[in-house]
Formats: sequence, structure tokens, C-alpha cells
Amino acid sequence: MNPFSSGTRLRDMIRAIRACKTAAEERAVVRKECAAIRAAISENDQDYRHRNIAKLMFIHMLGYPTHFGQMECLKLIASPGFPEKRIGYLGLMLLLDERQEVLMLVTNSIKQDLNHTNQYIVGLALCALGNIGSAEMARDLAPEVERLLQFRDPNIRKKAALCSIRIIKKVPDLVENFMNPAASLLKEKHHGVLLTGVQLCTDLCKISSEALEYFRKKCTDSLVKVLKDLVNSPYAPEYDISGITDPFLHIRLLRFLRILGQGDADASDSMNDILAQVATKTESNKNAGNAILYECVATIMSIEDNGGLRVLAINILGRFLSNRDNNIRYVALNMLMRAITVDSQAVQRHRATILECVKDSDASIRKRALELVYLLVNESNAKPLTKELIEYLEVSDPEFKGDLTAKICSIIEKFSPEKIWYIDNMLKVLSEAGNYVKDEVWHALIVVITNASNLHGYSVRSLYRAVQTTGDQETLLRVAVWCIGEYGDMLINSAGMLNIEEPITVTESDAVDVIETTIKRHSSDLTTRAMCLVALLKLSSRFPSCSQRINDIIVHYKGSLVLELQQRAIEFSSIVDRHQNIRSALVERMPVLDEATYSGRRAGSVSAVASTSQAATLNLPNGVAKTAAAPLVDLLDLSSDDVPAPSSSGGDFLQDLLGVDLAPASSQSGINQTQKSGNDVLLDLLSIGTPPAQSSTAIPEILSSNQDNKSPINILEQLSSPSAPSGHVSSPANSPMVDLLDGFAPKPQKPEDNGTAYPSITAFESSSLRVTFNFSKQPGNPQITLIDALFENKTSNSCTNFIFQAAVPKFLQLHLDPASSTTLPASGNGSITQKLRITNSQHGKKSLVMRIRIAYKKDDKDALEEGQISNFPRGL
Repeated sequence: MNPFSSGTRLRDMIRAIRACKTAAEERAVVRKECAAIRAAISENDQDYRHRNIAKLMFIHMLGYPTHFGQMECLKLIASPGFPEKRIGYLGLMLLLDERQEVLMLVTNSIKQDLNHTNQYIVGLALCALGNIGSAEMARDLAPEVERLLQFRDPNIRKKAALCSIRIIKKVPDLVENFMNPAASLLKEKHHGVLLTGVQLCTDLCKISSEALEYFRKKCTDSLVKVLKDLVNSPYAPEYDISGITDPFLHIRLLRFLRILGQGDADASDSMNDILAQVATKTESNKNAGNAILYECVATIMSIEDNGGLRVLAINILGRFLSNRDNNIRYVALNMLMRAITVDSQAVQRHRATILECVKDSDASIRKRALELVYLLVNESNAKPLTKELIEYLEVSDPEFKGDLTAKICSIIEKFSPEKIWYIDNMLKVLSEAGNYVKDEVWHALIVVITNASNLHGYSVRSLYRAVQTTGDQETLLRVAVWCIGEYGDMLINSAGMLNIEEPITVTESDAVDVIETTIKRHSSDLTTRAMCLVALLKLSSRFPSCSQRINDIIVHYKGSLVLELQQRAIEFSSIVDRHQNIRSALVERMPVLDEATYSGRRAGSVSAVASTSQAATLNLPNGVAKTAAAPLVDLLDLSSDDVPAPSSSGGDFLQDLLGVDLAPASSQSGINQTQKSGNDVLLDLLSIGTPPAQSSTAIPEILSSNQDNKSPINILEQLSSPSAPSGHVSSPANSPMVDLLDGFAPKPQKPEDNGTAYPSITAFESSSLRVTFNFSKQPGNPQITLIDALFENKTSNSCTNFIFQAAVPKFLQLHLDPASSTTLPASGNGSITQKLRITNSQHGKKSLVMRIRIAYKKDDKDALEEGQISNFPRGL
């Protein structure tokens, strides 16, 4: 026989294809076979039609086009014999899908076969409709399938139930027609029919709420009885798997009960007993039993509350965590993450086992267990859990240290009971995994240290010890360098020694050694080196005996190829060499950094959020710049569009830093009232930020004696000279402001009338509250607006836990004083007052705007009101 004729058997074609050594030979064989099949189709060869379709199905599975054989499948389906119909339906399901228009031609044939007297042909039609039936076919053939749900043969009923699932998914409008027949299937004794019937009812409930209520009222008790009989059934060889009778039916019944019990207390109560039986009687030695237990736990967690059952379910998950199978442990961790929101105490009992999973060799289990531990942490267990995680951090794999470090830092920050505990644990993390710590974390640590005035000495000594022990962690070195620069004198003098500390002797040279070693490390990056230079400048004033050595280190970087380091080295060296008179004032300790301001910034919002909450917070932000260009600027909060940080004395920022005797702006008649703010002076002094625009106007008198010497550093000599008159520091009203190191920056501005009275406004009003703002200006500073906020209750019930929060854009800085009370009396019985201070760095250019949020409790219910205020009076 010709190997490529239509009469060739399928196995002969398969042998020919397998004998091909290359893809090209295979394609040639397939092309010849397809040509022979097309020739047989054109000749209407009925004898070998079924054989051709069988070969086409194999060719289709190899990935070659077979669309030319689709009509042959329809002809085989129309044949009277079972063998031809079997091949035809198989080809129909394989070569076509529901999107093919040809499929509409076979609808009548399927309808006839669904009414056929041969049950096997009926089964073929049901399989085809259940696999590729379209919405149109489902609508046309639904009555036949519904009738077959009551067929005498269980195999037909089972196939009809599966076919019904596709029909209701394609045409949800037909759900009502299948509700009664589906309910009758739940009374079946045949497990196959019962299994498909339960699945059909489950899908009906998912699609229709009416069906859910129908089955919840009519079938809950019968399903509980079926599951109870299944749990207590004797050994049945045809259904037994690992000693459990039909675990597949167990799982289907549990999933259906989960849907019925969710949100319905009566249905949940009726299934509590059987769920407890399943949880206690199912063996967990085999995988089939574990699958049933898992579904039972999921059902218990989904139905209405039953404390005893939930504890039992969580205990089952605890046993899963001790299983050697990684898959079982993983699903247990997933389920515990859901359970912790329902019963945290029950999950806490398995904390030790969960911690062991954090140390597992499987990466996915480690990660999931770490997320669960993070959810388990609260105020009562934060200390022991943090200690356990830090101990594991020392031996954890490098690829896991990043996630573990992030979680530990978040726990320390969120649940820190006191600042000394926060500092100690953050230093441990920095020592063990400092290179994995994100920038905002060590920035926040610096903010905490600045706010803990009684711990400055303790912090700098602890950092010094940590650097001596572990000197290869970049972020640890940055924090240590910053603290030694700020509090180096406390390190030498052992100031602020606590009882828990061991005495330590550190000389001035030892402190400088730490900075020098850090700046010369080959792995130190630009940020670290820039911070080292700033620290050296500060130590040059605190340690006069090491001043020359410090200057030698700074001078070394005058020739650095990095412009930032070169510029700093030149400026700092000039300060150390030639301006000792102002150096001590220039390098005073940083002012205390505002934790609340940095908290808002760390959250990633463009607004700085201030809150009146009295509770201590440790949601700390990035207090240090992320780039090396201006770490000092960010620490001082001196960004280009922010207002200058106020000095400790409350006077002019430039006057505090440089010790220059400046008269108040209001008393200087011939002096420009809009002098550069303190942040600009500091930026110019350190050459941080963009250079100011050069002015072509007359040079102020302060430079007149230095015109022959072009070095701008000489300006500092004029400022530091005791004979320099105070008038030289300021400039005439029409002259540009002096840039201390780099030229002039003209900033003309119209004088402000600070005595203007502004009208009160109703800032916010709802059905419950009214907020009124009264405005005033701070004398001599038009940028600052003082607001007296008045909160009035419009209802007859008092409000407790009253909290007012506000957010402003970045060009504004907002300070909130504590409110007069946290209880807002009922209407007519009093009010709450609160003072706000807003500083507008873009005064005269941008108007005030504010978003507010008011939280309170009324009638034991939490309430939250939000709004935006944009009707501020003009000129503020």
C-alpha cells in the first residue's frame, strides 16, 4: 500500500514521522500525508474518513494546520454508527473550539444524539457540548441536558451535570432552570453522580444569590448528613484512598458547606458538629487526610464565628508546620496569615514553631514565615521576637538578609517601647547587616539620636565600640561618623555615662582615627566621604590639639577628581586655617530634628503632615540626604523650597551661626528687609546647592577693601574681624544680598505690612462640626501666619478622642500646638481651641492651602471627616 495514501493506518504514519531525523524530513512527511488526506476529502472517500480524521488529530497535536478537515468531523458525527461518531466527536473537540462558525452546523446533530436510544452516543454528545459548547448552543440544547439530569444511567447523569456547569456559565439566565434538578442530585448514592451534583450546586451558588439562598435553606441539613455518613462509612474498596473513603467527595462537600455557611449564622451552626468530627477523626499521616484537614480548616475560617472550632483549626495548622513536607508547611503558613486577623491569640501559641520556619532551608517558606512573624508582633512580644530575629540575622543566608533586615527594622520602629531600646537594636542590625539597611532607616536612627538628648553620649560610645568590632558595614560607618562629628567631645569626656555602660577611654586622636580610616576606605562611597569631611570640620573645633592633623586630611582632598569632595575640602580647609574666630559658632551642634516632620516625609507623601496625637511615635523618616551632594542640608531641613529651621535662641539663623551682630529687620531703615534666609547663607557658605545668579549692580561696601584680592573666602575675614562694623554685614535696600562664598544673589521683594488685620473664615463645616480660623501675623516676619482654630460641635452628643490633623504642600511648613482638649462638648456647652503656625517660603508668590482630617468618637463609633481649605484671605 502506498505509504501516503488515504488508506494508510495511523500507526504507519506515526512510524514514518518518528523515523525522520530532521525537522525538514518531518515536515515533508506531514505535507505528503496532508496532501493525501485532502485528495481523499475531495473524492468524498467514506471508507477511510475516520482513519483520515485520526491522522489529522495526530498532525494537529504536532502543531501543523488541520482546518481543512473540520467538515469531515461533521460528516462523521452525522454517521449512524458509534465508531464513526466517536472519532467525529473526538475530532470536533480537538480540531474546533467555540469560536468557530462551523460549530453552528453541528448543533442539530448533537441535539439528535442527546435524544438517541444508545446511551453511549448520548454520552459522546454530552462530552462534546460540555467541552466546546458556545452560548448559542447552550441556550438551544439546555432543555435536553436538563432532562438528562434525571436519566436512568448514572454515567449519563454525571456527564449531564458536568455539561450543565458549562451551560450556566455561558448563559447565567438559565440558572433557575437547573436549581431543582441539581438539588435532586444531592440525594444520589452513586459517588460519581453526587460529586458532580455537588460541583453543579456550588457553581450555581457562585453565579446566583437566589440559588445560594435556595440551597442554604433546602440542602444544608442533607449535605451535613451526607458528609457525616461519609466520615463514618465503613471500608469501601472502590472508593478507598490511603484508608479514607473518597477524599475527593469529602473536599467537594466541605467547599460547598463553606459557601453555604459564609455570612449565615444558622447554616454555620448546623454544620459545626460535623466539621469538628472531620477535624478530629481524619488521619493526617497521608496526603489525602491532610487535604481534607486543610479544606476543613478553610471552611471553619470562612463560616460564622465559633471560637472553639477556630482554635481547633489553628491547632491543626500548627501540626502542619511540624510536617516534613514543604508544601504542607507552606499552605499552613498561608492559612495562618488569614487566621491571625480572626483569632490572633490562638496563632500566638504557635509562635515558636513559626519562628523555626523562618530558619527553614526552603526560601519560599522562610519568606512566608517572616511575613507571618511580622503580623504576630505586638507591644507585649516585640522585644523577644526582635531578639530572636536579630540572632538569626547573624547566621542567615545573604540572599535572605535583605527581607529579614527590612522586617526587623520595621518592627523596631513600629513597636519600640523606649529610645534606648530602639538605638541598641538598630545598632545590632547595622552591625550585622548594615549594607542591607535602606537609607531611610539609618536616616531615622539619626533623627532619634538627636531627639534623645540624654542618650547622646551613650549613642556615640556605642557606635564607637560597634565600629571597632565591625568596620565593614557602610551604613554603620555613616551613622558613627555623623555622631562622632556631632558629639565627639562627649565621647572623649565620657559625658552622659549610664549605669549600664562599661567605662571606655577614648582620646581625641582615637576619634579622629575613626574618621580618617573611614574616609580612606577604598569601598567608601561619595556620601560617606562627604559626611567624613563635615565631621572633620566639626572636630577641628572640638579638638584643637588635632586641628592641624585634621586640616592635613582635608587638604588631601583638595585635588580630588570628585567635584563635591574637592569643593568641600577647599572651603573647609579655608575655615580651619583662616577663620578660627567664627569656626566654633559655625560648627555648633545640629538643632533637634523634628520627628513628626520627617515621619510625613518618610511616608512618601508630598505633604508634611502634623498631628496632635499625644502618643509617642517612632515612625521615623529619612533625616539625611540620599545623595552625597547635601547631607548637611537635608539634616537641617534646608531644602530650596522649605523655610529655614529656627535657631535655638529664636533669633536670626545667620546671627546664631556666624555670631554676627545683626539688628532686627524692622529697625534697619536702610537695610533690605528681605535678606537671604539662614538656609541660603549656610548653603552659600558650604557651596551646597545651585550657585546664585551674578549681579551687575554695585559691589557692597564689605567687598570694597578686597577688590585687589579676588578670593571670596576673604569675606569671612571681614565677618570675623572684631573691627568690622555691623553695617557691613547688610546691604542697602536696592543692592543685592552678599553670597558669602560665591558672588551675589539679588532677591528684591516688596515690604510687607505686618499690621494688616485679616478676616476670620469658616474653614470647614459639616452636619456635625464647624471649624473657624482666626489669623494674625508675627511681627517682622511676613512669611509666618498664626492661626487660632476653633472647633464647635453642632450636635447634642459630645465627641471623644478628638484629633485634628492637617497637611500642607512642600513650600509650606506647618506646626501644630496641642489642642485644648480631646473631648468636644455638645452644642452650646463649649468648644476646643488649637494654635497653628504656618511658614510660607513662597510668600507673595503662592497662597496658603491646606487639607484637614478630623477624627473623633461619637456614641462609641469612630468618625472621620476630611476636607480642603483654599479660601484663606489674600496676602497670607
